[in-house]
Amino acid sequence: MSPEVKPDFLISPEGLRIDGRRPDEMRPIELKVGVLKQADGSASIRQGKTYIIAGVYGPRELHPRHLTLNDRAYLRVEYRMATFSVPDRKRPAPSRREREISMVIANALKPALFLQEFPKSVVDIFITVIQADGGTRCAAINAASLALADAGIPMRSLIPAVAVGKADGKLLVDLGDEEDKYGQGDVPMAIIPQTEEITLLQQDGSFTREELNEAMQMGITSCKYLHELQKEALRRSYVKKTPDNGDEDDDDDGSYEDDLETDLGEAELMED
Repeated sequence: MSPEVKPDFLISPEGLRIDGRRPDEMRPIELKVGVLKQADGSASIRQGKTYIIAGVYGPRELHPRHLTLNDRAYLRVEYRMATFSVPDRKRPAPSRREREISMVIANALKPALFLQEFPKSVVDIFITVIQADGGTRCAAINAASLALADAGIPMRSLIPAVAVGKADGKLLVDLGDEEDKYGQGDVPMAIIPQTEEITLLQQDGSFTREELNEAMQMGITSCKYLHELQKEALRRSYVKKTPDNGDEDDDDDGSYEDDLETDLGEAELMED
């Protein structure tokens, strides 16, 4: 395998990013719900070339028992990257980074969950990164939040997440792999959209106070956009499951956006 070559620039003289996006433009996003039949709830996300699947099991009996919480459910998250998800084969054993991201995802999701409804039990979230191309922790939160909703776990809100970074002195939304590796820093964040309550905020790299404030506002705006996509994915899933809906075939050649528009239109007719 040839060694990775650092790009000559991350921002072109025309102000466009290496993949042609504007600084405030996100990568193409595709969200699907109910992708695993064996799980209580599941979802997948394609964000650019990043592809992640999340499965939720529970509430169910917790093992080992010494982890049991008397007043609420224990939220257990396992974030793993497939060995083939990155150019250089990843070791199969869980890494320190994977354990750290598992904890970060759990902490980002907890404020939205009514875990007190299920004392002495566990809600397991298993997240597998099939292909990594930047922004995996935020994409994983987006998918896990949808999987929790699909499993029927009581929630205050879906949790959208996005990373805002800096490259060549410019703030960028939704970093790709090159921007993540060779940029000047990033700020992953997740929010409860209705209240703008921040459930995740990290920073890597150097930002001025003004840059950080602007980055957070860009992140909030992007998270609210993601929240609408999450709601559409859930609605699309339940329209597909409705017995009166004649078209339940997911294997057509139309785009995700075309399918979504069709399903939402059918939902409006059903409501009428």
